[in-house]
Amino acid sequence: MKVVIIGGGPAGMIAAISASKAGNNVVLIEKNNQLGKKILITGKGRCNITSSLDISEFISNVPGNGKFLYSAFKNFTNQDIIKILKQEGVSVKEERGNRIFPVTDKAEDVRHALEKLVEKAGVEIKLNSEVIDISVDDENKVNGVILKNGKINADKVILATGGKSYPLTGSTGDGYNWAEKLGHNIKEIRGSLVPLLADKSICSRLQGLSLRNVGIEFLDTENNKKIYEDFGEMLFTHFGVSGPTILSSSAHLLRYKDIDKKISEGKIYLKIDLKPALSKKQLDARILRDFSELKNKQFKNSLDKLLPKKMIDVIVDLSKINPNKAVNEITREERMVLVELLKNLKIKINGFRPVEEAIITAGGVSTKEINPKSMESKIVKGLFFAGEIIDVDAYTGGFNLQIAYSTGYTAGLNN
Repeated sequence: MKVVIIGGGPAGMIAAISASKAGNNVVLIEKNNQLGKKILITGKGRCNITSSLDISEFISNVPGNGKFLYSAFKNFTNQDIIKILKQEGVSVKEERGNRIFPVTDKAEDVRHALEKLVEKAGVEIKLNSEVIDISVDDENKVNGVILKNGKINADKVILATGGKSYPLTGSTGDGYNWAEKLGHNIKEIRGSLVPLLADKSICSRLQGLSLRNVGIEFLDTENNKKIYEDFGEMLFTHFGVSGPTILSSSAHLLRYKDIDKKISEGKIYLKIDLKPALSKKQLDARILRDFSELKNKQFKNSLDKLLPKKMIDVIVDLSKINPNKAVNEITREERMVLVELLKNLKIKINGFRPVEEAIITAGGVSTKEINPKSMESKIVKGLFFAGEIIDVDAYTGGFNLQIAYSTGYTAGLNN
């Protein structure tokens, strides 16, 4: 059987290996000048290959149609990707949050290993080749792909073109257009694992400040409802907030009912607990201790032990306590205001950054129109899907790459 795969990212490469091992004649088409270009920017250039969690726990980390992936995760697990990378000399290590990285901390090593596995599988690779369309016959079965310089006949076509995040890596949404043209429903394309726009009067002053071990909550103030909570690291930027906890929260937020309307009405807030290890009572005692040691200092000069330097002026301003007041003159009521601020720093959320800046794309080809056991279209015979083009997306931690491997492997099988 002649199998043509469009897209040479992780999903496409694993699909090519899988299809070739199943005894097919395989062609892998990539419009970039190399395979796996997007891999190079994953995990901040280190490539978070997968997660060490048991594969049974992966679905709970996929807020976007996780149950659809049951068969795919079973077909090709996290241990499977680790095993084949090891065959090409890429050893891995585990870091906090069950994240698996190459020992070398180089995403290029992962990309190169997958490329070598594709080559060893005897796959014909066509780089710098742009597909214009997918060809189907009168019975609505694929029979090839149309390139700028001609047609490649095929019994099976696997669309692994990615989403719309990071378009410079080649993810420009071409696959959505072809799938829609062939009768598929495309769920709204949005950025997931994406930074958030937030109150600039606070965030721009804290630009570049990274906070570790903080608690975050997202609140819908209209009905005092907690939307999401997490613990870990976050980052302030000139436009708002980012960092691991914020990126994961975005995958949850974008699915919250009427989120865009509520944001536009100013009803969505980020609440940061700067001192999650301390109760309000313990924090007050800590502040009292600091104040007693610095009793002759002005309030604005008394928070060095408590807060990062960049944050002090912001907290002083938000507290509305006279910055020049001696700490031994600060009242209990003023101290309680400070405690409340440190435990519940609220920042208004103003929106999501564009999909082009997202790590992953939410939305895509409807999972209702794809057979989860084979990744074949229920509409067009011989058309298969793999990776980010499908309406599935996960939290940070290696889960999205595992989706790519697992769906790619499944799509490549002779079902």
